[in-house]
Amino acid sequence: MSLSESLFDLSGKTAIVTGASRGIGEAIARRLAQHGASVVVSSRKIDACESVARSINEAEGREAAFPIACNISHKEELQRLVDETKAKWGPADILVANAAVNPFYGPSSEMGDDQFDKILSCNVKAPHWLSQMVLPDMRARKNGAIVIVSSIGGFVGSGAIGAYNISKAADLQLARNLAVEAGPDNIRVNCICPGVVKTRFAEALWKDPKIEKMMTERLPLRRFGEPDDIAGAAVFLASPAGRWMTGQAMIIDGGTLIALGEL
Repeated sequence: MSLSESLFDLSGKTAIVTGASRGIGEAIARRLAQHGASVVVSSRKIDACESVARSINEAEGREAAFPIACNISHKEELQRLVDETKAKWGPADILVANAAVNPFYGPSSEMGDDQFDKILSCNVKAPHWLSQMVLPDMRARKNGAIVIVSSIGGFVGSGAIGAYNISKAADLQLARNLAVEAGPDNIRVNCICPGVVKTRFAEALWKDPKIEKMMTERLPLRRFGEPDDIAGAAVFLASPAGRWMTGQAMIIDGGTLIALGEL
C-alpha cells in the first residue's frame, strides 16, 4: 500500500452518514466506501437509502453500504440507527452528521415558532444526540471521528435563512465542545462548512438569479459547488490523514467568504 493510500485508508471502519440518500451525504457515503469503510446510508425514506446502498455496493464490488431509515427529529430513531449499525457491522468508528432541515425562507419576523424549533431540533439537537450515542464505544476503543456538516452560513448574517445560519453557528460550537470533551480519548470532532452546493436542499439559493449572478461573476472559482466537492474533506477528517485535527471548521466554498462576505 502506498503512503497516500495508507493515509486515507478506512478499511475495517464502520461509518454512519445521515442525510445520505442524495446530495452531499450521498457523495460522502460513496467516497467513504471507496476508501474502504462499511457505510450505513441513512435518511428518512428507506427506498431512497436502499437505492443508494445498492449503487455503492455495485460500484465497490462488495457489501460496502447498508440502508437504515431514520428521522433525525426523533431521538428514539437515532438510537435505533446506532443500535442497528452496531448489530450489522459493529460500533461506529465514524459519524457524519449531515442531515439538516430548513423549512423557512425569509425574514425571521415572519417565521413561526414551530419552524424555528424544528430547525434547532434537527440541526443542533440531533447531531448532539447522535454524537452522545456513538461516543461510549469510541471512548472504549480510544479512537473515533465525528464530522458535523455545518455551513458558511454559520459565519454570516442573512435576511432569508437566518434561523438556519443560527443553527449552523451552533454546530461549530458543538464540535468545539465535543472536541474538548472527547479529545483525551483520541476522538476527533470537526465541522465541514460548505458554500452553496447544487443540491435539492439548496435550490432556493442556487436557483435565485441574483445569487447565481453574484456567484458566477464574483466568486473566485466562478461556480457553485457540487456534492463531490465536499466529500473529500469528510474522507480526510475520518482518516489517519486528519489524526491531529479537531475542533475545527473546514470551509469549502469556492472562495465565497473571502469574496462576498455575505450571500
